[in-house]
Amino acid sequence: VPTAWQRPYLNIFKHFRVEEWKRSAKEGDVAALTDTRLKGTIYRIRGSNPASSYLQLPRAGTQSLGLTGRYLYLLFRPLPCKHFLVHLDVTTEENQVVRISFSSLFKEFKSTDTWLQFPFVCGAAREGPARGEELCATGAAPGNVRWTCLVLDLPSILALYLNRRYSHLRGVKLCSNLLVKNLCTSDLLFEPGVTLSEARLRDLSCRGVAPMPRELAFPVPKGEKWHDLYDYIRY
Repeated sequence: VPTAWQRPYLNIFKHFRVEEWKRSAKEGDVAALTDTRLKGTIYRIRGSNPASSYLQLPRAGTQSLGLTGRYLYLLFRPLPCKHFLVHLDVTTEENQVVRISFSSLFKEFKSTDTWLQFPFVCGAAREGPARGEELCATGAAPGNVRWTCLVLDLPSILALYLNRRYSHLRGVKLCSNLLVKNLCTSDLLFEPGVTLSEARLRDLSCRGVAPMPRELAFPVPKGEKWHDLYDYIRY
């Protein structure tokens, strides 16, 4: 099977060695930082307008990542009081390239044959009113926006909105303003906050659901619950 190397999941940043910038490109204000809370490296992408700074995989637009996993996972956090933009280029079975974009800048969903634009509404943390939230422009991330696991079911999105069949993920462009921990593709639906023993107990594997792999998981301190700390969004 040609895609065996992508199973059970592919850690994109690790596989393509993002930190070396040989197979990835960066433009503008892109910095690798150590996040003590998340216990690892994160990338901060910021700029005066979303298109001015970005992290791109693969490096050249003529190349393709060739990743076939059904689900794309993006572990990220929008920068407070800013707008952000993410582009995913996918290829259909008819060899048509379709761009799937989501951004806090988009006011409504728009679609053409080659471009789907999804408005992204940032979930604010639930600990009461956000200080400074009222200073944010409409649609911009609130002051206490949380780390988010965004899961995109790429074949379903293409089938539903364009009646096309999904082939593979061609490229990713993460534009400002956001922090990103990781990107991953998999045919498995990872359920955050579920342990291996719980997954066995509930027989989740029958439904194609698996616990989040450790290298992709957000840390949960003892006595805390995943869903109290982070947001999980499925498209």
